[in-house]
Parts: sequence; structure tokens; C-alpha cells
Amino acid sequence: MNRYLLAAAATLTATPALAHHPLGGLPMETFAHGALSGVGHPILGFDHLFFIAAMGIAALFTSARLTAPLAYVAAMVLGCAAAYAGLALPAVETVIVVSILAIGGVILSGRALSLAPALVLFAGFGLFHGAAFSGALSAQEGGAGASVLAGYLIFLAITQYAIAIGAQFVARTVLGATDASSVNARLAGAAVAGVGVFLALETLEGPIVAALTGA
Repeated sequence: MNRYLLAAAATLTATPALAHHPLGGLPMETFAHGALSGVGHPILGFDHLFFIAAMGIAALFTSARLTAPLAYVAAMVLGCAAAYAGLALPAVETVIVVSILAIGGVILSGRALSLAPALVLFAGFGLFHGAAFSGALSAQEGGAGASVLAGYLIFLAITQYAIAIGAQFVARTVLGATDASSVNARLAGAAVAGVGVFLALETLEGPIVAALTGA
């Protein structure tokens, strides 16, 4: 498990440099640009990637393993579009850290979620992950055109659903996690929770240093 946590921490150090530049910093001007950015952001943004994969594993042990992740996907698209339209959600980055801690804790507990709580959890956090994804659109000088927006949202949805289902496949066939109490499933939850702790400490580092130095 320590190896999982160390690997997760190492990959997260690259997040600030990579997460917002799937096009190498070039502006999005076409549907294809939006689509490429929609594919790249969930993969290069490791905070999102860990949550989505863990959400897929948590959904695996519900009564609707293939459709439950769609609650996250739908809410994520809604959150992204709403934030781009100017509807701001509070403390987005903080909630994303909480989402990783929460979903990791759910898997680590070894208890399967019933469907209704799972849908609420996935959708609730999906709104905030979507709001974070809107940053790529808002950063566009002059805003994103309709074709860019369509490509971005469509491929954000496809990519994240594929990650969730892919995580289920790995959990079942590679890790042999046949139920929520499986040791390997719980180890995956521990790794994700560890990532959440790392991000939480990273988030708190600035305020703590400022308080200690009186800056």
C-alpha cells in the first residue's frame, strides 16, 4: 500500500504543470480542440482522475454499476456549463479534496453503498468537479465558441465515464475485487484516501506557513 501512496504522491507533483495544458497552452478554436481538451483534462488532472477511478470502483458494488457513474457524469457536465455561464460554486478546490477523501473512505470502509446514497454522492461531487473543469473554457480569450464548448463537454463526459468503467474492469479482473469487503478494493480505497490527505495538506500548507510567519 505504501508503494501506491508514494506513486500517487509523485504523480500529483506534476499536476499544476500538466492539468491545464492538454493542448500545450494553445487556444481552443475548433470542435476537435475542445474534444482534445475534454479528453486531456480528466487524465492530466490527477485530482480528478483519482476521484473518477475511485467513484467507478465504488459504483461497482452498487446495484447499478454501469449506470450509477452517469449521475456523476451528468452533474459534472451541468456544473461545468453552469460555472462557464457565470454561476459560481463556493470552495470548489476544497470540495474536490473532500470528494477524494470521502470516496476513498467509502471504499476503504469495505461497505457497499446503496444506490440512492451513491447517486447523491456522485452527483453532488460531480457538480464541483465540473465547475473546476470550466476553468479551461473561462481562460479562453473572448470565451469559447459553440463548437469548442460542444466538443469539450461531450468528450469530458465520454472520457470520465470510460475511466470509471475502466477502473471497474481493473478492480474486478486484475485486483480480483468481487465485493466491497475485498482486501484489494479496500487497499485501492486507502491509496485514494492517501491522495486526498496529500492534497489536503498541500492546500493547508500556505495558510499554515502564513500563520506561523505572520505574513
